[in-house]
Amino acid sequence: MQMLNPFSLPQALFTLASERYYEFSEANVQLIDQIKPQHCDLILKIFALSDFAYEQITLHPQWLTDIFEQEILTAEQLIPHIRQRLEGDLATVNSEADLDRVLRLNRNFFQVVIAWRDMCQLIALEQSMKDVSALAEHLIISARDWLYGFLAKTWGTPVNADGQPQPLMIIGMGKLGGRELNFSSDIDLIFSFPEHGQTQGGRRSTENQQFFVKLGQKLINALDKKTYDGFVYRVDMRLRPFGNSGPLVVSYAALEDYYQSQGRDWERYAMVKGRVLGEQTNYSHELSELLRPFMFRRYIDFSAIESLRQMKQMISHEVRRRGLVDNIKLGSGGIREVEFIVQVFQMIRGGREPQLRQQSLLATLIALQELDIFTRYEYQSLLRSYLFLRACEQFLQQFADKQTQTLPENETDWARLVYLSDCVDEAAFREKLKVHTAAVTQQFNLVVGEDDQEQCGESKTVNLLKLIYESDADFDGESVLFELGCAKPQPLFNEIHNIKQDISKRPMGPRGQEAMAKLMPALLIQLIKLDDSDELLARIGKILSKIATRTAYIELLLENPGALTQFIKLCHASSWIAEQLTNFPILLDELLDPKLLYSPTPLSEYPSELRQYLMRVPPDDMEQMMEGLRQYKQAQQLRIAAADITGVMPVMEVSDHLTALAESIMDYVVDLAWQQMTERYGEPVHLGEGKGFAVIGYGKMGGLELGYGSDLDLVFVHCAKAGALTNGNKQVDSHHFYLKLAQRILHWFNTRTNSGILYEIDMRLRPSGNSGLMVSNIQTFIEYQEQEAWVWEHQAIVRARIVCGDNVIKETFNQARLAILTKQRDLAELQQEVAKMRVKMRDHLSKGTESVFDLKQDNGAIADIEFIAQYIVLGYSEKYPALATFSDNIRIFDAIKQHGILSEQQVISLSSAYCSYRDKGHRLVLQNQKNQVSMGEFTQEREEVSSIWRQVLLSAPSTSL
Repeated sequence: MQMLNPFSLPQALFTLASERYYEFSEANVQLIDQIKPQHCDLILKIFALSDFAYEQITLHPQWLTDIFEQEILTAEQLIPHIRQRLEGDLATVNSEADLDRVLRLNRNFFQVVIAWRDMCQLIALEQSMKDVSALAEHLIISARDWLYGFLAKTWGTPVNADGQPQPLMIIGMGKLGGRELNFSSDIDLIFSFPEHGQTQGGRRSTENQQFFVKLGQKLINALDKKTYDGFVYRVDMRLRPFGNSGPLVVSYAALEDYYQSQGRDWERYAMVKGRVLGEQTNYSHELSELLRPFMFRRYIDFSAIESLRQMKQMISHEVRRRGLVDNIKLGSGGIREVEFIVQVFQMIRGGREPQLRQQSLLATLIALQELDIFTRYEYQSLLRSYLFLRACEQFLQQFADKQTQTLPENETDWARLVYLSDCVDEAAFREKLKVHTAAVTQQFNLVVGEDDQEQCGESKTVNLLKLIYESDADFDGESVLFELGCAKPQPLFNEIHNIKQDISKRPMGPRGQEAMAKLMPALLIQLIKLDDSDELLARIGKILSKIATRTAYIELLLENPGALTQFIKLCHASSWIAEQLTNFPILLDELLDPKLLYSPTPLSEYPSELRQYLMRVPPDDMEQMMEGLRQYKQAQQLRIAAADITGVMPVMEVSDHLTALAESIMDYVVDLAWQQMTERYGEPVHLGEGKGFAVIGYGKMGGLELGYGSDLDLVFVHCAKAGALTNGNKQVDSHHFYLKLAQRILHWFNTRTNSGILYEIDMRLRPSGNSGLMVSNIQTFIEYQEQEAWVWEHQAIVRARIVCGDNVIKETFNQARLAILTKQRDLAELQQEVAKMRVKMRDHLSKGTESVFDLKQDNGAIADIEFIAQYIVLGYSEKYPALATFSDNIRIFDAIKQHGILSEQQVISLSSAYCSYRDKGHRLVLQNQKNQVSMGEFTQEREEVSSIWRQVLLSAPSTSL
């Protein structure tokens, strides 16, 4: 049978429709015989223009009867038909599987009807958009209500404190909120409920929020899940407070608190179209009124223009990156720009003009003309262009029910679009499209501003970085970063998003949010091209998270470009410094003066600097004094580290400064403890001048070789006479006084405040170790060293010195130390003991493996060098007393060289290896890494040290090595 072409379809489309109609007729002969001729023409047309409609009608041919008998295609109002059909089908639902099928079949049925009405021009576009929106709303609310009842059977009904049932409220965002949803759109939703409480009346009970979370999850699944019948809608919940990291459902109070304290401009922009779905109740009105102050400011808000301009810049950049020249939504002059034009006036003037507080773009356009914000010409121009673009979008999506805004890539869809747009061919369509997009672009530039192509390079980059920070995780930020020259765009974008998500959970006020939004791009522009930008940002992100609620610190970095540069530089150079800044943000103040930052205090001035620093602290405020000491130490260590990592200071000077810093603090703490003790007990009566007390430093403290984070090996001694008392109102025995003094000193060091502890103190080297007295009389100490101490304790004495205390005790100690070290020893026995101790230490403490070299404990490492020095001092000081003069290894080796005990080359090898190991150790500490390196490093140094070790401690001892 020869078919007619009543709608003048292009030949290719007519041929396609004829073939489809023939196949359908063959399969549904009886049905076709019952259809009127004019209806057959409509079927032919829809088969030509929509693959989606053809597929659905082929699957469900009985739908034709429903459509034509009820005259749905030509019905002025489709919404009653949607409600009636959906309610009837839901009455038969007994399970979630039944619900899924009913939702999908109703969705597809009415989508076919809507597409048919549009393509046959049976209804105006404005009404069609309302129909699409109404369909979505009915499906969402119907699914919510059925699932609410389904869950209530198990969990009961959520109620508030007064026993009032609580509903799940759904805010439809975007075009759904504006009742202008496009044909194949996803839906953006926000879930909320009025009040907290417990469910009642079910087999089990739970908190209201947990009930609504379960309901929200089931609702999303019912709409989004893909089954044999397809899906209902893709559901996007990212617009809720805190995005994907936030709770799925929040109470009214939580929603209000979030938007008042943390809501951002892009969230205002989105919420302008937000509408509470379903039947309007008191709860709906309450929620709408709760959100209104966030969306519409009472004053004229011109700041919205810049925010919208920046959002448009982000979209424009993505359009250019992806080459979206044929995208009628995102391209220049597209749908998005019309939305921007309208919403900028809503955000600016909505607080003053109630007519602008509407979700519908079309209704708002009318209001803008009525308020004389737009001229009649501007209104009509925008309206025509918007309707043309939306009609094209609708048609493109109705071809195959795909969410697309891109012009066709095949001849069939081009033929459809040209036909539906009443154009002769593709060229004519493009010319028509060009006229409309040019009109939109012109108006957009007048309202929002010129495109970012007009901006200078750095300003443009900063704006793009700000937009990346403020965008969602799904925004293709890595591509933007790649174009900006980022070496690792994907990891960096992930870190940016992680920081944003973490910071969004902090209770920041508007001022802090604004400062952070400005700080992030200023920070990113400095690190974006670094090879390890993602790792560096991860370090910095922890600091930003810590200071997020302290706006003053954010503004410090923002308003002081030099400080920000130093901040990035130091964090990049050292993860240890980054950790210090994370734990103690007050150190950020040190970044303000780069000259001071990279110029550590002169060695001799640490005591005076400390006293001056603490002058601001009331002397009787122990808590503040403890904080002050810790903050001073941290600030000074930061300055030392800054000089260290920039190469201003070599490793030996670094240790000198760290040791001098610790000594100044030790001296100050002893004075503080002494003052506290004497105020309570008075002074021991035997004293002349001084305190009769001293602190012996061992190990790195004694050897002037402290590192970052080193603990302090200490021994306390005094010179009190037996039986002597203090002269205060509360007299105690002098020995007890010095015990109390030692305990008070440890309290000052070990107490953990907001700034941590002062130093870890290790007292295990005191006579008899942990079982010995906390503080010893100096003569008792000497007697122990002379009569009871082990060889390893004499080794420790090599690196011991008085770091704080009376000159009398210092002189006594120095004489005793010299006597102990210059004592005659059997070299063979000494060699055996030292070597035995070293093997024991290596077996117990080495962390090395076949591939990892432990810088401290492995063969050829630091401990070998230290033991060589200690053995030579103990074995040869009787003959060469000058070996016992110094406590640091480098000067000990100088003395060894001067006396010819080792050759000059051997001393150079040991000293060089020792400095290299320690320098590497400093570097590792500054990166928060273990004191270990690859076995491939320091190969020559290890071999040289091991060779000298064998010669000194494994060969037969002699008077000259």
